[in-house]
Amino acid sequence: MKLHNLRPAKGATHKEKRLGRGEGSGHGGTSTKGNKGQQSHASYKRKMAHEGGQMPIQRRVPKRGFKNPNRIEYKVFNLGQIEQLVDKYSIQEFSLENLYMNGLISQTDRVKVLGNGELKAKLVFKVNAISDKAKGAIEAAGGSVEIVK
Repeated sequence: MKLHNLRPAKGATHKEKRLGRGEGSGHGGTSTKGNKGQQSHASYKRKMAHEGGQMPIQRRVPKRGFKNPNRIEYKVFNLGQIEQLVDKYSIQEFSLENLYMNGLISQTDRVKVLGNGELKAKLVFKVNAISDKAKGAIEAAGGSVEIVK
């Protein structure tokens, strides 16, 4: 067997249906589109999600839930995570600029500190929001908290 002898298996390939190429193609005249109607015209394009007159799925399924346009999304850091970040990046001040420079947040992220875990390091916090438990733990460790808008 050589490369020039290779052929697809019998019945594995089909000839391309060349529409609109005249009577000699075997699909002349109406080019297999039938006689009249919207689908036989050149500019016909089926609408997305059209189900042939049946009620479309997006209209059969009920609406659900609510998206609050005023919701503020925060990037959350727990005190236990912050302790690890201090060791890894040797952070003296836990601020938005430091977090962005170390690739932990994006430029538009808002940061909230939560009180899960322990904090031993004495740090200055400049964040968008903080829980009462976290604030108490930071001040007990000798740090300070500043809320940035």
